[in-house]
Amino acid sequence: MIKRLLKRFVVRAKDDELPIPVTEIERKIDYQFKDKILLLKAFKHRSYLNMTHESALESNERLEFLGDAVLDLIIAEHLFHNFPNKNEGELSKKRSVLVSRQVLAQITEEIGLGEYLLLDKGEEKTGGRKRLNNLANLFESVLGAIYLDGGLTAARNFVNHFILRKREDLLKVKRYHNYKSELLEKAQSKGWGNPVYQIVHESGPDHNKQFVVRVNVNNRWLAKGVGSSKKKAEQLAARNALKKLGNNRNNSARTKTQKQRDMS
Repeated sequence: MIKRLLKRFVVRAKDDELPIPVTEIERKIDYQFKDKILLLKAFKHRSYLNMTHESALESNERLEFLGDAVLDLIIAEHLFHNFPNKNEGELSKKRSVLVSRQVLAQITEEIGLGEYLLLDKGEEKTGGRKRLNNLANLFESVLGAIYLDGGLTAARNFVNHFILRKREDLLKVKRYHNYKSELLEKAQSKGWGNPVYQIVHESGPDHNKQFVVRVNVNNRWLAKGVGSSKKKAEQLAARNALKKLGNNRNNSARTKTQKQRDMS
């Protein structure tokens, strides 16, 4: 009994020494962590490790990777059950809005989590605390931490509270144009199967990456896109593919019209 009390006291003392206000954050996200170190790791931007000299594995990037997958699962499951009459393309379009970088960053800002993000001085000076990508990544890393600490039910509660309860409002916002979903719908309507995306080049340091992605439509490498993330490059590749497909359709129509004129 005494050992148990001592252990509880030691854990609490360590919590108080963490570089983030744990209790304050837990109140904002409406979840209390059993393992406070997981919550701390969720707020460690890669640049912060330049100050602490920790391994790159101690940043929030692994949690972000996990949170991204958990978020996709929760949103996909929700849409599957709530929109039984929508096809894959329509469900994908809704999901792409709800998991978009803009939506995640917006929600992170509304919760007020960005102020606790642990950054180095350079990242801080260049506006890293307000950077869309950092805020979106923070949402995913916090979700990943909640999943590891409390399981899928806790993660689902978090997503329900901050995203799905305002699903309809988020889906009404028109600025999140998803070219990948549009290309998917077009390909499926033509019987071409799903477009395939492939990274053909990756360059730059970790904090300033550049990706070149190409997209295969109907067994043909149709277009490329360049972006600061894989997702952005894929979006641009899809947009360029749609442009080419549109031009091909217009060219075909012009050719047909010209032939008719020649015959008359």
